[in-house]
Amino acid sequence: MSDEGADAQLARLDEAVARDPGHAELRYARANLLAGLGREEAAKADYLTAIALKPDHFGALNDLGTLLYRTDFRSAARLAYAEAVRHHPNNPVGRINLGNALLAEGQDAEAQAQFETALALAPDHPDAHQGMANLLQQKGDWQAAEVHRLRSYAGRTITHLPYRGSGAPCRALLLVSAAGGNTPTRFLLDERLFETFVLPVEAFTAQSVLPGHHVVFNAVGDADLGAAALDAAERVLARTRAPVVNPPQRVRPTGRANNAARLGRLPDVIAPKIVAGPRGDIAAAAEILCYPVLLRSPGYHTGQHFVKVDGPGDLPAAMASLPGPELLVIQYLDARDGQGLARKYRAMIVDGRVYPLHLALSRDWKVHYFSAAMADSPGHRAEEAAFLADMGAAVGQRAVSVLERIGAALGLDYAGVDFAVAPDGRLQLFEANAAMVVAPPSPEPMWNYRRAAAARVIEAVQAMVMDRAGLGDL
Repeated sequence: MSDEGADAQLARLDEAVARDPGHAELRYARANLLAGLGREEAAKADYLTAIALKPDHFGALNDLGTLLYRTDFRSAARLAYAEAVRHHPNNPVGRINLGNALLAEGQDAEAQAQFETALALAPDHPDAHQGMANLLQQKGDWQAAEVHRLRSYAGRTITHLPYRGSGAPCRALLLVSAAGGNTPTRFLLDERLFETFVLPVEAFTAQSVLPGHHVVFNAVGDADLGAAALDAAERVLARTRAPVVNPPQRVRPTGRANNAARLGRLPDVIAPKIVAGPRGDIAAAAEILCYPVLLRSPGYHTGQHFVKVDGPGDLPAAMASLPGPELLVIQYLDARDGQGLARKYRAMIVDGRVYPLHLALSRDWKVHYFSAAMADSPGHRAEEAAFLADMGAAVGQRAVSVLERIGAALGLDYAGVDFAVAPDGRLQLFEANAAMVVAPPSPEPMWNYRRAAAARVIEAVQAMVMDRAGLGDL
């Protein structure tokens, strides 16, 4: 719908609501239109009014949950979905949405119950099968997950994300893997600039018709998880002549073990030795790398299925806790300083240029920003602010030069590098791939110092995609 058409429809709804403010359906219709226009707070108010007028209104409860989930109010979204399910227990859509919300919070058993009920109500529902596949994959049951994933492809179509800008949009075809490991693009492909068409590459067939597009963004970003998805992405790309961001052939060499080997050969890079192999070979590999070692299941992120093993006596229990027929044995690089603090820096590489994104400090060997308690330490935040303000001064020009060499070796249009800095100025490499997230910080004032750094990366990505599309002046 054009801006003029939406504004005219909104004006008519405003008049109707003014005449009958107690009409739940009018409030719901206006909430949906406002949500589509990106006016989220106004939409939220109308959804809540519709629910107050009709507490069992499924559409208002469900769509409010979706709006809350999309704007990162995850707990509130779960409550809205739960109310939708309470009032409409036989609607599989509510069950699926509640299951996805529960799964995101780590409530696996509760999520599984919702997916199972949804499948009992609608045995062929693709989203129910997708949710169950995601759950089983997260639990490490890849074989059962694949059964549901294959069933989820039936009837799966390209998803059209609404364009909320003015003038002509840049039309982007976004390739994703149904199995996960995708580049998070929520904040990169801004709906005020891009009209985005999302295609799960595994569901693409010879009969599939691609929508018109200026550029393809390949978001299949995890080479350890997505070998088959990268093959499928190549089949999609054979059907288009549009320019491609992060071509699959450049993503393929970026698995953890391969990256450690090839990037570890660059000057001034300290990369861990990594051995990938079947479970029967793990004990020998751990002895070769010397304890302590890190053990992880490939294809998982944010520290999931990733443990530290201090000695051979701890190995059997550690292996039993990890899913999958193959595991990675990783040499432990101690990144702690004299006070026992480990630092993990993240830099993003966009179109060949390096941008600082964040720094996390932690006393735990497994360092992630969300678990590093940065909010509790003004000193840690001050150190991060210094890194964001002047990366060269914070980590040394030697490390910055190494990041530039890593970017050239990766050859990706968009990538992230997690690293530490050794006492002699060399770079300790943890990870480098296309699947790293960039998101604006939460709204609390304490994070104001982080906003400009995230915005610079997001703007650089948007400019790069526009340039690839030949629409740099759009």
